[in-house]
Amino acid sequence: MADILTGEGTNLWHELVREGEQRARQRLDEDAEAYLVFTLMRHHRDVPLAHRTMALELLEALRRSGRRREDDLRDVGDRCLLLAGFYPDLAQRRRVDLGYFVALGRGAYAQLADELRAALAQLYAQLAQDFDRLVRVLMAVRALSGEWRGPDPMTAHALSLAGPARGDDGVIRAAAPRRLM
Repeated sequence: MADILTGEGTNLWHELVREGEQRARQRLDEDAEAYLVFTLMRHHRDVPLAHRTMALELLEALRRSGRRREDDLRDVGDRCLLLAGFYPDLAQRRRVDLGYFVALGRGAYAQLADELRAALAQLYAQLAQDFDRLVRVLMAVRALSGEWRGPDPMTAHALSLAGPARGDDGVIRAAAPRRLM
């Protein structure tokens, strides 16, 4: 088995993301696709991911300053993306809808976009805008990974919980990203 952090492992993640894009019928631009691959690599061993309280982590990140604030906001956005894409049934178990993770993640990325230099700001603004598309790609990656086979009623139910937050095209539409502070 390839080491997930080697070039070969990176290629495997990239292939999986591309397959997810095809299955989800979502084409990501090169920057978003690369960001998603590196997010998967960075967090693939984040075992306590499902036990985190993202709203509290967001509040802690907002209290910080400098590089630590940026890193923590990025981690909140990344973790919300992974939770929404890989563990949509977790939202139901926590008695929130899937839009909760989407809104927190978008908000963290939008906050970063407001605070960072031009190139990075543009990336995080794009990630905030494309958050729902990234979630759909991750849901397709989850399906491809063999964690579950066939239709997943929990995913369908979690998406239905978003209710009016879903557009006619099936895209998740949480509240628009806004400045958090």
